[in-house]
Amino acid sequence: MLLDLIYLIAFVGLLPWVAWRKVSGGRPVAAPWSRFIGSTPPLLPKGTRQRIWLHGVSVGEIQLLSSLSREITAQANAKGLAVEFVVSSSTTTGLDLAAKRFGAAVVFPCPLDFTWAVRRVVKAVDADLLVLGELELWPHLLDAARRHRLPIVVANGRLSERSARGYRRVAPLVRRMLSRVTLVSARSAADAARFRALGAPTVVDAGSMKFDGVRGDRAAEDVRCLAKLAGFVEDDIVFLAGSTQAPEEALAIDAYRAASADHPRLRLVIVPRHVERKPEIVALLDASGLAWQARSTLETEGATPHARVLLVDTTGELGAWWGTASIAFVGGSLDGKRGGQNMLEPAAYGAAVCFGPHTRNFADEVAVLLAADAARVVADGAALTAFVLDCLGAQAPLAQGTRAARTVAAHRGATAATAERILALLSAGPREAKGCPPAREPG
Repeated sequence: MLLDLIYLIAFVGLLPWVAWRKVSGGRPVAAPWSRFIGSTPPLLPKGTRQRIWLHGVSVGEIQLLSSLSREITAQANAKGLAVEFVVSSSTTTGLDLAAKRFGAAVVFPCPLDFTWAVRRVVKAVDADLLVLGELELWPHLLDAARRHRLPIVVANGRLSERSARGYRRVAPLVRRMLSRVTLVSARSAADAARFRALGAPTVVDAGSMKFDGVRGDRAAEDVRCLAKLAGFVEDDIVFLAGSTQAPEEALAIDAYRAASADHPRLRLVIVPRHVERKPEIVALLDASGLAWQARSTLETEGATPHARVLLVDTTGELGAWWGTASIAFVGGSLDGKRGGQNMLEPAAYGAAVCFGPHTRNFADEVAVLLAADAARVVADGAALTAFVLDCLGAQAPLAQGTRAARTVAAHRGATAATAERILALLSAGPREAKGCPPAREPG
């Protein structure tokens, strides 16, 4: 009850901010009322199928869980098992992508961690197992799942040293939450050690699922369709700045302008992390004097031949756009506020990849790429420009791209191992069957 009261005070205090986000044209808060009361779409009875509830905070986690669901399905079919999935997310972008990947009928906003909301959703979903992407621990949700005899798996468990220090300040609460988790499938040995130190009872070092969750086939139909739609031809060299945040779009534009005079076949594609920043980026492009086009106009107007810059103002396509790139800059990595975005996606396609020095969200993946000389860190706009010029003037960056693709391929396998463990838990039944007592009511 005390925690509900704290949540309620915070919720009421944030309502003006929620309203401002909705009316200001920024990215709105996902379904605040539905999450407050704990509503879900009317789900079909699961029948003889075993239902797995997948939860991911935003786009990255949903992409990872989408790959995991395909692997679970493949392994289940091979064993004659029938499984199905329901999916929740906490953000509008995550919900949109989940609806595209899984179908809107099985997607719902994750409840806020109020007792009434999580109990209502856990009961309505009636899952046989809950999978949390990377790390999303909420006390009431974990307690409700435990009371429902619902095994909980943290997939691709990520726990940075910075996060671990914060959790150690509330160690008793964290230990209690982690005691509810049946299995942590950690992305690295270091993450696994931090989970164990905080009290997780069962932890395995499975490796990073992000190596499995990325594609690498430039001949894939959606990659070819996007390249054709954009008017790319064989001798075009695409420099793609993806998952960008301010001021990275401006730095990419500067790098393109510095290189394009001597390299007329160079193309620039900008894919911002948040599409609602389009007006801001449009202003930058207009001020640059460059001819540009928006992705949203390609189907209706066709590609404009003289526009060498493309602004992707749609969502859910970055994974395929990376397949068109020869040179890649991965955003969210220059200002130290965001912790980087997924650099394995362009690496898997064999692009020459660079990113800024602030990549704490992908520390282990970055270490693997740098150890193989398969990526480069750029400290600022000048270094980004130098990287692009190097890629256009030498063969070494092409070799870097080849090493990147080989490195990603060599580290695949964590998704299959995690899927196998999840199916083993489903076969074992509820946690009580393994000797775990049900959680007591708080109080």
